[in-house]
Amino acid sequence: MTAVDAFAGMRPEHLATIAGCARTRIYQPGDTLFREGEVADTLHLIRAGTVAIELPVPGRGTITIETLGAGDVAGWSWLFPPYRLRFDARARTVVETGAVDASCLRARMADDPRLGHDLLFQLTRVLTERLSATRLRLLDVYRNPAER
Repeated sequence: MTAVDAFAGMRPEHLATIAGCARTRIYQPGDTLFREGEVADTLHLIRAGTVAIELPVPGRGTITIETLGAGDVAGWSWLFPPYRLRFDARARTVVETGAVDASCLRARMADDPRLGHDLLFQLTRVLTERLSATRLRLLDVYRNPAER
């Protein structure tokens, strides 16, 4: 597994544990990494390519709510019961991920609380950054039309 920005600063032994739960997956443009409602069983560490996080909107079709690239992480729902995905993810280009088996990772976190703390700290940092970016996008979408 290559270094992923989301895990910068993690202990080397924790990175090795994560890598031990991962395998390489390749997706072609248009392939689905995951779909809303499916069981969340994988954390994707994007090594190369571009992934669209999508949301089906009744009456509007599917909209892209975020685009991820190398160094990003996709698929958070494996952390929280009932472990169901909340969005779709589709490859826009050829994508290579380190696909981390969620069951493996949850078991390792249960065995090593320091790993769990380290991983959750890093993932929470990334989630916070994404929420801030989403807030800015919403401010732009709902901006006063006179200001445009």
